[in-house]
Amino acid sequence: MHNEDTIAAISTPVGQGGIGIVRLSGSKAFNIADTLFLSPKYKKVRETSSHRIIYGNILDPANNEVVDEVLVSVMKAPNTYTKEDVVEINCHGGAVPLRRILELVLKQGARAAEPGEFTQRAFMNGRIDLAQAEAVLDIINSLTLQSQKTAIRQLRGSLSEKIGAIREELIELTAFVEAHIDFPEEDIEDLTLKKMEGMAVGIKGSLEKLIESSHYGMILRDGLKTAIAGRPNVGKSSLLNALLEHDRAIVTEMPGTTRDVIEEYLNIQGLPVKIMDTAGIRTVEDIAEKEGVRRSMRAMEDADLVLLVLDGSTEQHDTDRELIESSDAKNTILVVNKADLPQKIHPPVSPLSKGGIKGGSIPTIHISAKNRAGLDELKQQIVDSALHGETGSNTEIVTNARHVHALEKALVSMNSFISESLKNVSPEFLSLELRDALDALGEILGITTPEDILNRIFSNFCIGK
Repeated sequence: MHNEDTIAAISTPVGQGGIGIVRLSGSKAFNIADTLFLSPKYKKVRETSSHRIIYGNILDPANNEVVDEVLVSVMKAPNTYTKEDVVEINCHGGAVPLRRILELVLKQGARAAEPGEFTQRAFMNGRIDLAQAEAVLDIINSLTLQSQKTAIRQLRGSLSEKIGAIREELIELTAFVEAHIDFPEEDIEDLTLKKMEGMAVGIKGSLEKLIESSHYGMILRDGLKTAIAGRPNVGKSSLLNALLEHDRAIVTEMPGTTRDVIEEYLNIQGLPVKIMDTAGIRTVEDIAEKEGVRRSMRAMEDADLVLLVLDGSTEQHDTDRELIESSDAKNTILVVNKADLPQKIHPPVSPLSKGGIKGGSIPTIHISAKNRAGLDELKQQIVDSALHGETGSNTEIVTNARHVHALEKALVSMNSFISESLKNVSPEFLSLELRDALDALGEILGITTPEDILNRIFSNFCIGK
């Protein structure tokens, strides 16, 4: 990336729309716009006050042909998204006018922006830190209102402030330790080993709290992977349709109708749920259905939560027992379907919670996917099973796997510091542990992040953001 270049890109989605935007950022943004833009009053872009919009036309300099009628937004450095001069040309939506205007802008000396380069410039120019930059992408990709609100808080700096506060405590502790290196005979403010350990334990606790929040945070960001599994014709596809409140999967009385994994997103109490309807599990010879069963088993293994569906109107099958006994109670909900029919599986479902189940008895919900009975109870159980009582309402939430990895590295260093300080290890070695923790937290904010990691992060953005 070359910060001295003026960059340009289409910032609105491809396709027809009411409005399209071509965005420019850099020292030549105003001059480039002035070579193409003509207002009725001949007002120049560079002479316009910051954060004003002017009306006019974009002309092709080669023949003075009007390309489109536009509104031009003028934003002067440093009070812009990138802290550079920014121009946004608002034209009619659609691929042709946007492409023509962008081509003219590039001919006048702008460079086509790389993915995420506008946000990368905001980071490089100090308007936001790296955690805030990543929050921009989380806002764009947010799956529910709750996940969007969490991303907005992080864009506004809530996580950065928390990480910054922990780093300040680490810097203070490092200064105390290194003072003992520089002045081994001095009594540094009566700092004792016990006091250092107390500071370290406090920092460790803050790190652990953030790491614990990531279980909820990662679900908010990526969605709860939930597999609907069971024998053929127990009502898996009917359950999917009932949860979605529209017909997404084909439902027939013929076993083996679903042969591939069907994926949809569902919003349950602000929790994004990636729900997967799988092929019925049974022994088959048909090659296509056999592949469907294989994919079902893989989906169950990869899922955060499994809704194991039984047909309550029939006797329990050996396959049911095998699936139940191979389940983990911590991430399984037993869904006894067809409650609208005479039941042959009655609560309490004692045969279903015995023998070989990891983690204790499996939560059991009786429903009728056909009549939508019991769905509210099932949704509540999904939330309860996913979050284990966590809501993240009173703490800062970590939603990014990269941040979790950095926090875990910092925690390892703090644990080493605490254990080594108890062994009276020399201050030089203790200082190294603290500096490793500082570097790990610095990676979250972009203070110590390697360039290849930065490039990888911003490459995930769309062009124009």
